Amino acid sequence: MSQSQTVAPHGGKLVNRVVENGPRTEPSTRIRLTQRQQCDLEMIAIGAMSPLEGFVGKADYHSICQKMCLSDGRLWPVPITCAVDASVAETISAGEQVVLTDDRDRTLGYLTVTETYSHPKAEQAKTVFLTEDTAHPGVKVLMDEGDVCLAGAVDVVTLCHEPEFPQFRLTPAQTRQAFADRGWKTVVAFQTRNPIHRAHEYLTKCALEICDGLLIHPLVGQTQPGDIPADVRMACYNALIEKYYQPKRTMLSVMPAAMRYAGPREAILHAIVRQNFGCSHFIVGRDHAGVGDYYGTYDAQEIFETLDPGDLQIRNLNFEHASWCNKCEGMVSVKTCPHGNEDKVFLSGKKVRAMLTEGQRPPQEFSRPEVADILITSMKR
Repeated sequence: MSQSQTVAPHGGKLVNRVVENGPRTEPSTRIRLTQRQQCDLEMIAIGAMSPLEGFVGKADYHSICQKMCLSDGRLWPVPITCAVDASVAETISAGEQVVLTDDRDRTLGYLTVTETYSHPKAEQAKTVFLTEDTAHPGVKVLMDEGDVCLAGAVDVVTLCHEPEFPQFRLTPAQTRQAFADRGWKTVVAFQTRNPIHRAHEYLTKCALEICDGLLIHPLVGQTQPGDIPADVRMACYNALIEKYYQPKRTMLSVMPAAMRYAGPREAILHAIVRQNFGCSHFIVGRDHAGVGDYYGTYDAQEIFETLDPGDLQIRNLNFEHASWCNKCEGMVSVKTCPHGNEDKVFLSGKKVRAMLTEGQRPPQEFSRPEVADILITSMKR
C-alpha cells in the first residue's frame, strides 16, 4: 500500500538529508555538536523538521523570534541552530564544508556553511522562552551554547551511533507507511516525556474515539536532570499498551528530539513535527512543554488560536486537567464532572515519588499497578 497523503508535510515536502556517502575528501574542520544539536541534526535529516534542510540563517533566526515564522512566511516557532565558539567560527568561511560529530568525535554528517552570524541569545530567550532566567533549563542550554551560529544545509551519513530503541525509532516516511498499512486515515499523536498515568490514559482514549489510530510518541532525546530515564519510560509504555490499549489502534514510536521546555512555542513545534510524521491530530494538554511557573496553565493551547487557518494541517485537541472522581467512579475533567476537588484523587509529583521510593504503589485511580511496579523497581536501582 502506498504512503498516506491525508496530511501533507509542513511546507508540502518531506525533507530527506540522509546520504550514503560523504565527500570524497574529508573536510579538515570538525565541529563537535552538543547533545541538543545532535538531536536537532537527526530530526532535520529524517524530515521531522521539514521544511528545514539545515541550520537556520540570520534572517530566519530573527523572523522566527519576532514573527514566529521563517523569512519566507512559513510558520516556525523555534530557531534550530548550530552554535559554536567564536574561536572556531573565525576559521570557517562561507562555502566551506565542515564535519559534524557526536560527543565522541564520531562523524555524523556534514554542514555546507552559507553564513556565520552572532548568536542573538537574549532575543531568543525573551521571545521564545519568555524569560532570561538561567534557572529555566531551556534558557540555561541556550546561554551555554557558542556565541556564533553556522547556517547551511546538512548531509547526514549516520543519524546516531548506538541509537536507543532502534525498533521504535521510525522516520516520518516510515510512520506514514505504517499508518497506510494499518488503513489509518486519521491519527492522533500523544507527546510525552513521562510515564503515562491514568489521566493521560483517559485523554488518549478520548482522542482515539474520534481517530482511526493513536501514536504514542515519547520524546527520548535530551531532557533535564531528574526526568525519568527513557528506558524506564519505554518499559512503562509497553506494559500499558500490552494490557490496556487496543493493539490494532495503537502504535508506539520514539521521537529523538531534545526537550526545550519552551511552553507555547514548543507546543507548536511539537505539532509541526507530528504533522511531518503523518498525524492528523495532536493532543495538547495542561502546561504542555512547560516547566516551573514560566507559562500559564493553558498558554500552550491558546497560542494555537493566534495562528492563521492555513498555517498547519494538523489539528490540536485541547484537554482540561483530568482526574479520578470517587462519586462519578471514573476519570473526569471539569467539563464532565459536577463534583468538587474533595471527591477527586489528586497526588502531587513529590508525593508520588515519595511513595514509589518507599516501595508503595500509588492508588490505582492514579496509576496502573503494572506501571507503578516498573517505577518502584527503577527507584530501587
